[in-house]
Amino acid sequence: MGYNIVVVGATGNVGREMLNILAEREFPVAKIAALASRRSLGTECSFGDKTLTTQDLDGFDFAGWDIALFAVGSEATKKYAPIAAKAGCVVIDNSSLYRYDPLVPLIVPEVNPDAIEQYKNKNIIANPNCSTAQMVVALKPLHDRARIKRVVVSTYQSVSGAGKEGMDELWLQTKGIYVPGQEYESKKFTKQIAFNVIPHIDVFLEDGQTKEEWKMVAETKKIVDPKIKVTATCVRVPVFVGHSEAINIEFEDHLDEAEARDILREAPGIMVVDKREDGGYVTPTECVGEFATYISRIRQDPTIDNGINLWCVSDNLRKGAALNAVQIAELLGRRVLKKG
Repeated sequence: MGYNIVVVGATGNVGREMLNILAEREFPVAKIAALASRRSLGTECSFGDKTLTTQDLDGFDFAGWDIALFAVGSEATKKYAPIAAKAGCVVIDNSSLYRYDPLVPLIVPEVNPDAIEQYKNKNIIANPNCSTAQMVVALKPLHDRARIKRVVVSTYQSVSGAGKEGMDELWLQTKGIYVPGQEYESKKFTKQIAFNVIPHIDVFLEDGQTKEEWKMVAETKKIVDPKIKVTATCVRVPVFVGHSEAINIEFEDHLDEAEARDILREAPGIMVVDKREDGGYVTPTECVGEFATYISRIRQDPTIDNGINLWCVSDNLRKGAALNAVQIAELLGRRVLKKG
């Protein structure tokens, strides 16, 4: 027994990672299809020790397939996800299209697994924003203990969050700074990304927030608790893979830093690396390719009554995207489909 799985957008960064993680976690696959747009038709993708040739998304028949992992933009998702869902294939969508739809569950399996039952509303499940996913994994076990009132988060987000174009731009700009004649103007980002940081991800909203910041607020409320107040500053940094976050949390009840550390050590999906010495913390380069969300620098905030500071790092192509989507598929299989 196993599942018939479709990966939509299989040639992109996240789509390829979905295929890798399905194989790594030995997801029970009976049959698998890799789909892409016509311009990528025939491109080969790896799935464990197998090689898949991409098929055309436009003419694909989703009937008879169990789960479709979507790793394409909102426009393509808007067109094809309802087709897949109508054909009886459960869509797990990595775009932002359905995240704020009240009828579509927005799921991080370690945080709100019971929401999986709501998939029946539209046969669609939403995957959260990469920066939100890793943060709520850390927030939920602490919230269960001491009730979170307010979160202030500053993100340090890698260029892979902007896709292959973002990664290429960092590489080419960095090289161009050192090699005369190979200077590279900013195209994907609004300013130079090499040796720089940019406090601007996604479009600006009327209140001065960027949409990336708004996403973190809205998604945290939907996934964890609508009563939590969240304010975010999202920054693009010259790192290829791995998002980092400095998180300040204010609780309703007192929570000692030692107890917070113990709670996080026991929480699913988290690895605590928190030694107060040189190198006693995790940085983005160390989390690449890992499943865990890493927590370091746990300490009391003496400026408020019930405050904790922490540092949170995760591979954004994994927990922030592909891994979370596969974990949702595993959850769906265990609780609902039960074919594995």
